[in-house]
Amino acid sequence: MRILVVSHTYIVDLNCEKLRSLAQLEPGTEVVVVVPKRWRPGGVQKGTIEPRSWQEGSFRVVPVSNWSENHQGLLCFGAELVTLLQQFRPQVIQVEQGSRSLAYAQLIVLNRLLKLNAKLLFFTWWNLPYKLKPPVSWLEQFNLRYTSGIISGNQDGAEILRHHGYEGKIQVMPQLGVDEARFCPQPQHQLAAQLGIQPDQFVVGYVGRFVPEKGLLTLCDALAEIHPEFNWKWLLVGRGDLRPTLQEKAQKAGIADRLIWVESVPHAEISNYLNLMHTLVLPSETSQDFKTLTSAGWKEQFGHVLIEAMACRVPVIGSDSGEIPYVIDDSGLTFPEGDAVALRDRLTQLMAQPELTRSLAQKGYDRAMLHYTNLALAKQQLAFYRQLE
Repeated sequence: MRILVVSHTYIVDLNCEKLRSLAQLEPGTEVVVVVPKRWRPGGVQKGTIEPRSWQEGSFRVVPVSNWSENHQGLLCFGAELVTLLQQFRPQVIQVEQGSRSLAYAQLIVLNRLLKLNAKLLFFTWWNLPYKLKPPVSWLEQFNLRYTSGIISGNQDGAEILRHHGYEGKIQVMPQLGVDEARFCPQPQHQLAAQLGIQPDQFVVGYVGRFVPEKGLLTLCDALAEIHPEFNWKWLLVGRGDLRPTLQEKAQKAGIADRLIWVESVPHAEISNYLNLMHTLVLPSETSQDFKTLTSAGWKEQFGHVLIEAMACRVPVIGSDSGEIPYVIDDSGLTFPEGDAVALRDRLTQLMAQPELTRSLAQKGYDRAMLHYTNLALAKQQLAFYRQLE
């Protein structure tokens, strides 16, 4: 099977692991990934990325000249794409830029003009209801009309596309898996000592952005109400504008001395800090403070750090925002978003019941290995392609 995948996501080599695994699943499987020649991610990744062309066996990454260097929906590609399609003649084309993507419309048109007869798919993370007006509504209708199948990163995204009239097959699975060789149980005694963590302390962990919608203020309230009999630390790994507010709140609650701040950790080193934790908490909260041209609000699209923690055999606690409860399923604990009392109770459960902590740690690990490694996702993706034949 010849598979062409198009996305700015794969300008980062580490993000290609699932697709490299896909290329190795069966003899005769070839995967070519088209990425923009120049891309400006924004946010914490400042500057412009110019990805390299590289190949490993039947897997290949090909940078192609592009229009729009920082807008997913407006991204589209130059004439080299036509030559590549003529030479490779893919049987499956997957564009990972959403339902309203110009790049996807471009591939639909080229698929027809070049008579490739490839199956067409797109990937989306979008999990909020939205309303479109012409010409964007026309673009989405065109894209959905010629779609053979959709991969949605979450359940909400799949339901929204049903409401927008799509009646074909949808597979719910994340875009990226977890690298079990990197994210695995590894004692971190030296790092614990460096951070002042004692062997008898229960470490409550958080990894991510320090922003209100991630629920850190609720987690602070929950920790402030933990019974004094428990000896714990709060390890926060990440960065963001909420830090001063959170520090002040912890100070007023009398728990500031229990906080450990670690900023700007490279992704390759995150597993070291996960392995210090007795639980990883993702207390995300749905927010209405974000607005785009077509929708308002934010809720957790997946929570990738959850599967990374699970792969490290760290039990997880998550709110019921967005996709979190589907990711955790019965292999961790969940609570109603924004409910500090419920979150306090979940934390106390783990602190008071070491056997429960060990049991959930193993269940989470088993779930991550079964469903969320790059190899597991590659198998799911290939099986979905087979359904479209």
